[in-house]
Amino acid sequence: MAFKIGPINLNAIAQGVGGLAFGSGDHGSEDDDSGVERLLDRISNGVLADDRRAAVAELQAVVAESGSAQLAFGAMGFPVLMSVLKEERDDVEMVRGALETLVNALTPIESTPGVYNEVQPASLNSELLSREAESISLLLSLLTEDDFYMRYYTLQLLTALITNCRTRLQEAILATPRGLTRLMDMLMDREVIRNEALLLLTFLTRDAEEIQKIVVFEGAFEKIFNIIKEEGGSEGGIVVQDCLELLNNLLRNNPTNQILLRETIGLQSVVSLIKLRKGIADGFTQQKTVNLLGALETVALLLAGSSDVEPTKDANRIANQTVFSQNKLLDHLLMLSVESRWAAIVVRCAALRCIGDLILGHAQNRDALGSKLLGDDPDVEPALNSILRIFLRTSSLQECIAAEFVFKCFCEGNPDGQMMLASTITPLPQSSLHGGKIIEDANRVSFGSILVQALISSEGQNDLEASCRAASILSHILKDNVQCKERVLRIQLEVPVSALSTPDLLMPRIVKYLAVASPISHKQETHDHTISNKKSMWLQPILLRLLVTWLADCPDAVNCFLESHAHLTYMIELVLSCSSAASVHVAGLAAVLLGECIVFNKTAKDNRDAFMVVDAISQRIVLTAYFHIWEEMQNSPLFISAASASRLPKPLTRSTAAEAVVVSDVQDGEQQFETDKSSTSPVDPLLTSFYDAAFVNFIRHLEPLVREKIVELFSRPKSKVTIIPASLEQKSGESDSDYIIRLKSFMEKQCHEMQELLGRNAALADDLAKTKGDSNSFIKGHNSAMQGTVNGITSRLEADNLRQELQETRNRIETLKAEKRKCEDEISTYKQLAGKYEADLKSLSDAYNSLEQTNYHLELEVKRARGGNESILPDLEAVREEGRQEAQKESEAELNDLLVCLGQEQSKVEKLSSRLTELGEDVDALLENIGDEGEFQGDDEEED
Repeated sequence: MAFKIGPINLNAIAQGVGGLAFGSGDHGSEDDDSGVERLLDRISNGVLADDRRAAVAELQAVVAESGSAQLAFGAMGFPVLMSVLKEERDDVEMVRGALETLVNALTPIESTPGVYNEVQPASLNSELLSREAESISLLLSLLTEDDFYMRYYTLQLLTALITNCRTRLQEAILATPRGLTRLMDMLMDREVIRNEALLLLTFLTRDAEEIQKIVVFEGAFEKIFNIIKEEGGSEGGIVVQDCLELLNNLLRNNPTNQILLRETIGLQSVVSLIKLRKGIADGFTQQKTVNLLGALETVALLLAGSSDVEPTKDANRIANQTVFSQNKLLDHLLMLSVESRWAAIVVRCAALRCIGDLILGHAQNRDALGSKLLGDDPDVEPALNSILRIFLRTSSLQECIAAEFVFKCFCEGNPDGQMMLASTITPLPQSSLHGGKIIEDANRVSFGSILVQALISSEGQNDLEASCRAASILSHILKDNVQCKERVLRIQLEVPVSALSTPDLLMPRIVKYLAVASPISHKQETHDHTISNKKSMWLQPILLRLLVTWLADCPDAVNCFLESHAHLTYMIELVLSCSSAASVHVAGLAAVLLGECIVFNKTAKDNRDAFMVVDAISQRIVLTAYFHIWEEMQNSPLFISAASASRLPKPLTRSTAAEAVVVSDVQDGEQQFETDKSSTSPVDPLLTSFYDAAFVNFIRHLEPLVREKIVELFSRPKSKVTIIPASLEQKSGESDSDYIIRLKSFMEKQCHEMQELLGRNAALADDLAKTKGDSNSFIKGHNSAMQGTVNGITSRLEADNLRQELQETRNRIETLKAEKRKCEDEISTYKQLAGKYEADLKSLSDAYNSLEQTNYHLELEVKRARGGNESILPDLEAVREEGRQEAQKESEAELNDLLVCLGQEQSKVEKLSSRLTELGEDVDALLENIGDEGEFQGDDEEED
C-alpha cells in the first residue's frame, strides 16, 4: 500500500467509509468530523515540523475521547499516518504520536449508558487497517527501531489488531519475511516490551499450526521457561499466566511440539510448576490459583494425546506418561488434590483429572497409585482410600466427578486392579454398627469396607446420596469383568446374626435404593430430609447404570435380578414413567436393563426365562413403545454429546481465568443444576459424566441384539413342555369311547389356542422386524396393526414362493447356457479339424498334380527318344508304367484314409447338428459360414 504525502481531498475520502458509517450525517458529530479533517490536513500539508507534531498530539487526544472521531479518522486518517510511519522515521516524536493515535483509534471506548451505536469504531478501524498486508509489514519493520516507545506502541497496535482481526493478521504476519522472528526477539527485550510481545504471541498462536511451528523453531520453549523462572514460577504474577497460556497454545493438538518439548527442555520443568511445599496452608492467592490451573492444563494436554488415536495406542502419550512418572508427578498431584485441602476446588479437581490421565492405560502408573500411601505416621492411608473418601464426602459435584474419573481410569483395562478392589469388599460385622452409624478406624478400614459402609448407610437423604456415589464406583469395578460381577453377587452386606437369617445381598438392596431415590418419593417428606428434584434426578440414573453394567454379559446376575418378580415389575413401571425430559434417561436405562434380561438370560425356568420378560414387555409396554423410549434416550443431547466428547481441557485465557477461579462451594452447588435454555434436558455434570463413549457404544450395540432375540423368541414355540394336566387321565367308570372323545375335544381346543398363539407371536415378530421406533401408530390401532401384520406375513410367504420359483428358473437357464457354451466350443474345435483335413487334402492334390507333371515330362522325353535307340524304349515304358502304378497306389491309400476320417467327422457333425437344433440354433447358417470360410481360404491360397 503506497501512501503519498501531498494535498489530499479529505472530504472525498470522508464520504467513503465515514459516510457509510454515519449514514446521511444526522447520527454523527459534524464538529468531530471537521476537527479530524482539519488536523489531518495540517499533518499532511503542513510546512512547519512543530505545527505538524502539535496536530498529531491534538488528533491523538480527540481520537482517544470520541467514538465519532474514531469513525472519522478511520474514514480518512490511515493513509496520512501510515505515510508518516513510512517516510518520516527520523522524526521520532512524530512517529510516536502517529503510533499512539493509531492505538487509540483501535481501542474501544465505553459507550454512554442507553446509547447503542450500530457501528463499533474500533472494530471497523481494525478491519480497514488489516486489509492491506503492506500495513502489517510496515508495522513489523518498526520493531527493529532503537526507540523504546516506537517498539512499545507498535506491539500495542498489533495486539489491538489481533483482538478484532486475528485470522487476517496471522496470514499477514506469516507472509512477512522474518515477521515472527522479530516478534520472538521482543521476548529478550526490556520487561515492558517483553510482556507486550508475550501477550501478542498468546493471541497469535491460537489455532495456527504453522505459526506454532515457527515460534517453537525460534526457541519459544526455552524463552518461556526462562521468563517463568525469572517471575517466580507459580508464585509469579500475570506474566507467568501469559507464559503458560502461550505454552499451552503451542502444545494443544500438536504432537510434534510435545515431542520437541520432551526431548529438549524436558518435562521436569513442567512438573516443577506444580510443586508445593508441605505445611503451607495459606498463600493460595487468586493469581497463584490461576497459575496452577495453567500448569495443570499443560499436564493435561501432554497426557491427553491425539484425538484420533486410542489412548492405549498413542506412543507419544505413553512416552509422556512414563517421563512424568520418572519425575514424580503423581506425588505432586496427590499433594494438590488430596493432601492440600486448603487449595481451591478448581485446582483440586484439575489435579484429580490429571491423576486419571496419568494412570489411564499405563500399568506402571496404575500400580504406583495402588501402592501409594498418604499421610504421616500413624495416620497413613492408601491413596485410593483417601480419594474414595473425597468422592463420598465432598459437597462439590465437580470434585465428585473428578474423583470418580480417577477410579474410572484405574479400572479401565485393568482386570487385576478390579479384582484387587473387589476382594476387599467383605460383609460388615454387626459389632461395627452403633446407633445406625458406622464406627470406623481410618487406619485399618479397607477400600471395600468404606464402599460397603456407604452402600448400606441409607438412613437419611445424605446417606442415600452417598450410597448412589458408592454405586457409581462399584460400576467401574464391575465393568467388563465377569469374575468380579460373580464375586460381588455372592457377597452379603452384613454378617448374619444366625444361620436362620436371610442373607442381605447387594443387588436387592440396589433395587430398593432405586425405588427410594425416585423424586416422587421425596415429595411428602419435610424440607430437612428432602433432596430437591433437580439434585435427586441423577440418583436413579447412577443406580441404573450400576445394574446395567452388572447384568452385561453375566447370566448369573440376570438370574439373580429376576429371582424377585417385583424387580421386573418395577423396571416396567420405570419405563412407563417417561413423562418429563429428566425421566427420559431413567426410562431409557430401565429399557436397556430389560433388554439385558432378554439377551443375557440363560436360565430355563419358566418364571425367569427371556420369553417371560418379552411377554411382560409386549403386554405392559408394547414393543414399539418400548423401543421408542430406547431411541428417545439415544437421541437426547446428553447421549449424543457423550459419544463425541473431547478429552482436551478447555483453554484457560485471561478472560476465562478469573471466572474459573471465583467459584465458591455455594456457587458450585447452584450452578450444577442449571437448565440449558436452548435444550429441554437439564445440564447435570454427574449425568454427563456417566454417559461416556464406552457406555454409549454398549447401548447402541445392544439394541439390535435385543431386536434379534425377540424375533427369535416369537418366531418359534417353547420346547420342553413336560407337564401333563391331571384332568387328561381316564376317570373311573369312564368308557374308552367317552375318554377318546374327551381327549379329542381337548386336543382341538389346545390346537386352536396354539394356532392363535403362533399367529400372535408371528405378528409381533414381523412388527418388531419392520418397526424402528415409531410407536404412535402401533399404540393408536393395535388390533388393526395386528391384522395388517398377519396380511403382511401371508404376502411375504407368497413372495417367498415366487422368489423360490424364479430362482429355480434362473438356475435352469444358467445350466442351458453352460451346455450351449460347451457345444459352441466343440463346434469351434471341429471347425479347426475340418480346416486341417482340407489343408491335408489340398496338399495331396498338389502332390498328385506334381506327379502328373513329372509323368508328362517323362512322356515327352520318351517321344523325343523314339527317334533314337529303339532298344531303350521298352525300358523307358517299363519305368514309366512302374512309376505310375506306385504313385497311384500311394494316392489311393491316402485318399482312403482321408475318406474314412471325413466319414467319421460327418457323423459327428450330424450328431452336433441334431443337438444344436434341440437347443434352438440354426444349423444351416452355421454350415454356410463354414463353407464361406473354406471358399475364402481357397481364394487366398490361389492368390498365393
